[in-house]
Amino acid sequence: MRATWRGLPAKRHDVGWEPGLVVPAADGSPLRTDHYFPRAQGDFPTLLVRSPYGRGLPWSPMYGMLFAEQGFHVVLQSCRGTGGSGGRFDVWRDEAADGQATVAWLREQPWFNGTLGTVGPSYLGYVQWALALDPPPELKAMVVQVGLHDPHALFHAGGAFHLENALAIGAGMTYQHQGIAPLVKATLRLQRRLRDITTAQPLRGAYVSALGEVPWLDSVMTHPDADDPYWHGTDTGKAAERLSVPTALIGGWRDLLADQTFEQYGRLRRAGCETALLVGPWTHTSAMQKGWPEVFAETLAWLRAHLCDDPSGLRPTTVRVHVGGEGAWRDLDDWPLSTRTASWFPTPDGHLIQQPPTDSAPLASFRYDPADPTPSVGGPLLSRAAGPRDNTALEAREDVLTFTGPPLTEPVDILGPVSARLRISTDTGYADVFARLCDVDARGRSTNICDGLSSLHTAGQEPSEITVPMSSTAHRFAAGHRIRLQISAGAHPRYARNPGTGEPSAEAAGFKPIRITLHADSELTLPWTLEGEVTAG
Repeated sequence: MRATWRGLPAKRHDVGWEPGLVVPAADGSPLRTDHYFPRAQGDFPTLLVRSPYGRGLPWSPMYGMLFAEQGFHVVLQSCRGTGGSGGRFDVWRDEAADGQATVAWLREQPWFNGTLGTVGPSYLGYVQWALALDPPPELKAMVVQVGLHDPHALFHAGGAFHLENALAIGAGMTYQHQGIAPLVKATLRLQRRLRDITTAQPLRGAYVSALGEVPWLDSVMTHPDADDPYWHGTDTGKAAERLSVPTALIGGWRDLLADQTFEQYGRLRRAGCETALLVGPWTHTSAMQKGWPEVFAETLAWLRAHLCDDPSGLRPTTVRVHVGGEGAWRDLDDWPLSTRTASWFPTPDGHLIQQPPTDSAPLASFRYDPADPTPSVGGPLLSRAAGPRDNTALEAREDVLTFTGPPLTEPVDILGPVSARLRISTDTGYADVFARLCDVDARGRSTNICDGLSSLHTAGQEPSEITVPMSSTAHRFAAGHRIRLQISAGAHPRYARNPGTGEPSAEAAGFKPIRITLHADSELTLPWTLEGEVTAG
């Protein structure tokens, strides 16, 4: 594993391993646990890593071995009902209680010196927030890597279901703890049948042909409302509102959980909690692959500072972000920066201008047909198609509108949240509105930067105002490049298609085409910084 990456620090200790320990869960269920430790004399702090994905590859080398080499006890545990642990895996429901039970077990171990940290990505971040709802006194540091706190927001955005990512998560949660071979087979089945599954009418239950019965996946698909009792108690985000445990956050600009990372950061800062934020040019998966040297270095520095009283590896600023288009890292004092915003307005001839319109007349209209949905191209996906992609073919479709600014006379940096306020009318009263920011280079190639989707439900055909949050970015538009706003009515199969009938997307058995009109009183809002106003770190 060490040979996979360059730039990892030299190991400090040989590593010992105690596999298959049994830790009693909150209800007594046996939680299978592996213990990695430095083969050396002395006290070492402990890292708790709780996972529903098994304790083999990649968790054993990346967390067990590498961190034990650096002078930590590592307790790598399978969540209940996974990886040989007893009980039933009831996703989201038992992590707080089982985490507390594991800490109680740690207190009885002769090698535990009373200093505890937590670390891990994705669902392994969720279990950290669950423990932090009532942090034990031994907990001295957390590192949440591309992690989540709000399961509802993972699966639903603006009223639409995150279909493709939900299917990939279903495969991972169901099969990865069984080993690499079952996961690979399930993933290949899903890839072969993806089109049939995502175009099924109705959508609900179609995934069974690839994944088998996954009750929780059916539940998240059919409970789109965040206020539904199904979701009660699953959002652990309130932990950050009163936390005093130093917490480092690591994310990626194309991570499907980027918005949750920024939300966690904001809550920690408002609570006065010591925190740090690193955001790289990564997707959810590439952060733990291509980005691992940076992620590991950031994680190790934070843990050493707060568990070993060694702050020598900490960077001087709270925030470090990778700026797309420039390809450089920048150290910042906070996020987002207190920069001004700039508004760009679409025109009937397809331009973006900075002069506001004088009326709200129709600008352009298009027909969205759920039977031939606008495809998704790149963005925050779990598949290999994630990230920045050439949008040229997508933008040639008749159901995609583009509005493009003039060539920039000097570089412009966009550092912060992006949004579009749109005036939309439809002939059915039901539509999804997908808005995307693109960078158009001197050759005319259009590359996606960030985007978002919101659902529209109106009583009539009069224009309605809808705000589409388009996530956040750190991107430099070079001189000669152009800013583009792209608008459509979906991105399938990233999002389940809107049937146009008002029915829930999971249950809809029929489709109705939608005529969508964009009106002039619409604007794209960008956090605007000219070159030189923010220095590189």
